[in-house]
Amino acid sequence: MDTKPVILNPRSKNITEGKSRAPNRSMYYAMGYEAGDFKKPMVGVANGHSTITPCNSGLQKLADAAIAAIEAAGGNAQMFGTPTISDGMAMGTEGMKYSLVSREVIADCIETCVQGQWMDGVLVIGGCDKNMPGGLMGMLRANVPAIFVYGGTILPGHYQGKDINIVSVFEAVGENAAGRMSDADLLEIERRAIPGTGSCGGMYTANTMSSAFEALGISLPYSSTMANPHDEKLNSAKESARVLIEAIKRNIKPRDIVTRQAIENAVAVIMAIGGSTNAVLHFLAIAHAAGVEWTIDDFERVRVKTPVLCDLKPSGRYLAVDLHRAGGIPQVMKTLLSAGLLHGECITISGQTIAEVLRDIPDAPRADQDVIRPLSNPMYAQGHLAILKGNLSPEGCVAKITGLKNPVMTGPARVFDDEQSALAAILDNKIVAGDVMVLRYLGPKGGPGMPEMLAPTGALVGQGLGESVGLITDGRFSGGTWGMVVGHVAPEAAVGGLIAVIHEGDSITIDAHQLLLQLNVSDAEIAQRRALWTAPLPRYTRGVQAKFAFNASSASKGAVLDNF
Repeated sequence: MDTKPVILNPRSKNITEGKSRAPNRSMYYAMGYEAGDFKKPMVGVANGHSTITPCNSGLQKLADAAIAAIEAAGGNAQMFGTPTISDGMAMGTEGMKYSLVSREVIADCIETCVQGQWMDGVLVIGGCDKNMPGGLMGMLRANVPAIFVYGGTILPGHYQGKDINIVSVFEAVGENAAGRMSDADLLEIERRAIPGTGSCGGMYTANTMSSAFEALGISLPYSSTMANPHDEKLNSAKESARVLIEAIKRNIKPRDIVTRQAIENAVAVIMAIGGSTNAVLHFLAIAHAAGVEWTIDDFERVRVKTPVLCDLKPSGRYLAVDLHRAGGIPQVMKTLLSAGLLHGECITISGQTIAEVLRDIPDAPRADQDVIRPLSNPMYAQGHLAILKGNLSPEGCVAKITGLKNPVMTGPARVFDDEQSALAAILDNKIVAGDVMVLRYLGPKGGPGMPEMLAPTGALVGQGLGESVGLITDGRFSGGTWGMVVGHVAPEAAVGGLIAVIHEGDSITIDAHQLLLQLNVSDAEIAQRRALWTAPLPRYTRGVQAKFAFNASSASKGAVLDNF
């Protein structure tokens, strides 16, 4: 990494050189620039604000604060927009298939604007799940000094003396269908679960990815668990802008920060906080964008040596705001660093190393809280995101095993080729304890877009079947999912993976102890079924979904579109 002082504005400096650049200057003068402005760094502000979702509806104030701080620090702010898809709103619908697609669209937007407008740095602001990985992938591709500003988590809702959140609604649907909750209570939970702006409040995908970005050093300390409505979130956006201007001066770039060691730090923190299965998919894609060697097997390597320290939803008790009050991600990181489980030498966007950032944080969590456990008393001795293999997923798949008394089962397959019929079977009480549900043709190519399965898994939990019914899919799970679930099965059904030829009633074994996902059918029978299988016709033949299905890599490679 070159941290020597450089010309502040090596890209836009060219605008001022030579008569041939006069038309370029004219375009800037039209926006109110003065001659002296061309000596300042041109800093992009990738603004994910929208009124589509509460995750992003509180971002404009952060963008405004960041722009003012960039200009106060001597930069020229150039704001542009990035789209978002609300996973929570799209869940269970055809719209959910656009969620993972939006990760790629966001990355393309940022790369296109930063490179096309020749920006010297970029501050990316995002809220909903795919804003984080999409934002960082775009930052890594452009590789100019960059910082990520998370929009912040939501505050909890309240009903009948309990904190509730978005997953409470999905689980309430299952409880209502099982006759364990009245229609009136379901309606009240629906009305009260989301009290304002911010991203879903548990350690679901948005908060998982924001926490991981803080661990990477591409976001500021404590910023990942702040609540969107609170003033400290606004102040953090301003400080992020100031730090970015200094990074531009020192030429600290995303690929200097996102190294193999830094990704290992981020994955260790994901394990320690009990984060989302989606982090596996996204960090495979982030590593690809960074040009870092990182495989699905590396997650398992980190898992076995990293304890789960935090008691957080969906399988635990607390929300991100509780983690923030207990010491936040810096306390989790310092606990891991003190145990030799982090690389303290990794650089951050501030120019400090991880060890320097954490220098004044206590080695152990405070005794007056139980959100963050000490190393001597973890929630679980090993991480919760297990990578299973076997004949059903030779490329690997992801099982989330926290909260389970026994992550081992063998049962008869209940086979569904779409999410809606699977959900209907659950709500009609056609799924019983011991069943292993198979949801297929939902992978990157088959979905297409690899939709999340929160509606079925939430309904299972609501009916009291979260630990007694298995569910495997080549699709994804929401960060709010927990239970006996296995996702990202690869190869997927649409390309002829073994999941495509499972029959109703076949015996399937899920064994997280042996890291095994197995179809208990003879090789001869499997060969006969494969010979009879034909690939389904594409669900989309034009537009963004068709492009995604055509280009998407396997989930075991991050479902990226440029793995040529």
